[in-house]
Amino acid sequence: MSKNNVCLLGVTTLINLLGIMPVWATEGGGSTYAHGTENAFVGFMPSPGFYGLVYASHDHLSKLRDDKGDEIELPFDVKANVIAPRAVWVTDTKLLNGQLAWHAVLPLVSLDSHIAGYSEKHQGLGDLVIGSGLGYHPSEKVHYAFGLDITAPTGTYKQDNLVNLGRNYWNIQPAFALSYIQASGLNADLKLMYGINFKNSDTNYRSGQELHMDYALGYALNNGWTAGIGGYLYQQTTDDKQDSTVRSNSKGRAFAVGPSISYHNNSGFLVSVKWQQDYGVRNRAEGNAVKIKLAIPF
Repeated sequence: MSKNNVCLLGVTTLINLLGIMPVWATEGGGSTYAHGTENAFVGFMPSPGFYGLVYASHDHLSKLRDDKGDEIELPFDVKANVIAPRAVWVTDTKLLNGQLAWHAVLPLVSLDSHIAGYSEKHQGLGDLVIGSGLGYHPSEKVHYAFGLDITAPTGTYKQDNLVNLGRNYWNIQPAFALSYIQASGLNADLKLMYGINFKNSDTNYRSGQELHMDYALGYALNNGWTAGIGGYLYQQTTDDKQDSTVRSNSKGRAFAVGPSISYHNNSGFLVSVKWQQDYGVRNRAEGNAVKIKLAIPF
């Protein structure tokens, strides 16, 4: 599942005017995917039917890091609240021996930014995500899925804004998700994604390609509850381009970790909550986040 992250394009303009001249990883230092969104049961595709999920998050970004990981001396505080409903249809169709599913996500976003004495608030729809996947269950404990997501630039965007609800470019993202699930004992989940960004037509800027992974590792207590840790790993793999000119040293990276807890039952209900702190940040904003995932079977 993808949903848009904060777009800080206007911050780049502001910082340049102040003479600091950072090099961002991806345009504005954000991504179409909000890192660390996924958690428990990410690789488990349920039986055919319709399912409703809700993802909620509160991200607090309080520092900017350059390409060496040093903090950029600039008053910076951005809060992003997101509620992202997701509709999933697991079909009866088998393709390549996998169960075919379709899904769509349309996030509702609220941004509150205070940067170098300037403030902005924005609320509205973010970037629409549609996708499909194939689910497999090779054993009672091992489950995995392959997917492809497409993010459309439906969120509000203005080039001069400090922050934006949308990224203003298309993104294609193949994904692989894997879950090791048992009623008691060690459980593990990961979702590996590779984002391919297209050009922002308003700025003629093309963000580099991105490799990222959400993960969770926990211990199941034999009563539906699992407690452990979760977070994400992120590495930009290619440099950005502005007007076909490569921007060297523009690759970003980061990882996050924090406590995680989840509960599920046999009817398909699932809720997970985690808090994660960013570390090792390069060319991006740094902060922490609370992530909630709720799955409700129809």
